[in-house]
Amino acid sequence: MSRIETHNAWVEFPIFDAKSRSLKKAFLGKAGGAIGRNPSDVVVVEALRDITLSLKEGDRIGLVGHNGAGKSTLLRLLSGIYEPTRGSAAIHGRVAPVFDLGVGMDPEISGYENIIIRGLFLGQTRKQMLDKVDEIADFTELGDYLDMPLRTYSTGMRVRLAMGVVTSIDPEILLLDEGIGAVDAEFLKKARKRLQALVARSGILVFASHSNEFLAQLCDTAMWIDHGTIRMQGEIEDVVRAYEGPDAAAHVRRTLEEMAAEEARE
Repeated sequence: MSRIETHNAWVEFPIFDAKSRSLKKAFLGKAGGAIGRNPSDVVVVEALRDITLSLKEGDRIGLVGHNGAGKSTLLRLLSGIYEPTRGSAAIHGRVAPVFDLGVGMDPEISGYENIIIRGLFLGQTRKQMLDKVDEIADFTELGDYLDMPLRTYSTGMRVRLAMGVVTSIDPEILLLDEGIGAVDAEFLKKARKRLQALVARSGILVFASHSNEFLAQLCDTAMWIDHGTIRMQGEIEDVVRAYEGPDAAAHVRRTLEEMAAEEARE
């Protein structure tokens, strides 16, 4: 059974030249935390502070918060990319971190070859990807372009290819950082249906997104990350109301009602 546990976890990045104002600003902008001192009196950027959470099989949680709040850093902590500098983090299960749709793709090789490479990057075997390649190709609707180098693709075409691979895997723990854009509305609708199927196959989902509608479609609960700390956790509508206000919460409620009506029709 997949499981994630963190207890009083901190992620800090040391700033060795504390006198350098520009360096401090660069770190602060990148990590989105506060500047402080760790127990060894080293000047650090506190990217995450005192994170305690427990996720079990079946949990679907969405992360909200402003840019630089710590959502992406939290995903990297939960994936094992970052180790906590204080506290603890334990991850039980096979993790599929999807932080950048383009990571693991080579611009000099064909779309077909990139399907295999990207799948390997996400923890799949070569045989698994060869078995899926035709189905992924059909989903992307890229046709003969799949025989051409990735560098000849538009941004939207690259997103289609990456989405096709990402949504074909079977993860125990899915950590998803929103990176969907630059595709037409009809394809995005198709992609969302595949993402919903991917989420249904995963044991645990943690999804960072600025789209409240998308969070409502994929998640059951939400967590508000603010300046590296957990500000609030609970029902999506309640968290969004606290974070963005009543209009945003009303949009979430309408989305949930529309989903319920659609399920009833089916």
